[in-house]
Amino acid sequence: MDTFLAVASKRDWRSYADRPVPEDVQRRILDAGRLSGSSQNKQPWTFVVVESAEAKARLAELVYMEANVRTCAFAVAIATGGGKFPLDVGRAMQNMMLAAWNDGVVSCPNGMPDPEAAARALGLDEGSLPINIPSFGYPKRPLDPESKSAQDWSAEANRKVLDELVRRL
Repeated sequence: MDTFLAVASKRDWRSYADRPVPEDVQRRILDAGRLSGSSQNKQPWTFVVVESAEAKARLAELVYMEANVRTCAFAVAIATGGGKFPLDVGRAMQNMMLAAWNDGVVSCPNGMPDPEAAARALGLDEGSLPINIPSFGYPKRPLDPESKSAQDWSAEANRKVLDELVRRL
C-alpha cells in the first residue's frame, strides 16, 4: 500500500469483530513498534500484550472507553520507566497501528485516568507506567482503503483543513 494512502485512510475504530488476530500478525504489529525510532535509540518501552478475556475485562475498567479494550482481539500496554518518553511511545504506537492497518487490523489508542492502577493491573515493575494502551482487532465491516485516492480520504477526514494548521516563516 502507498504510505500516504495508509495514513490518509486509517481511522480509529472503537468496535471489533469477534475474531482473533493470528500470532504472526500480532508479531508483525509488535515488531513495527520495536522498529520505531526513539531518543538516542534507547527503546525505553515495554509492550504488555493483553489478550485473555479476563485480563481485557480487568484492564477495560481502567481506560476511559471500556468497550475499546473489552471487545478487542488484543491490546498492547506501552509502558516506560516513570511514564517518560511519551513521544517515543507515540512513534511506536503509530508504527503498530499502521502495520496493523496494512494487515486489515484496525486499532484505537486508549488513555487511562490512573496509570498507577493500570500498572498494578498489568503487573509492571515498580516505577514503570503505561503511557497508552492501543487496542487491536478485525473490523466489523469490510475495509477497502484503496477504494478511494489518498486525496479523497484526506478530504473526507474530520480534521481541520491544512491551511488552518500551517504557518510559514
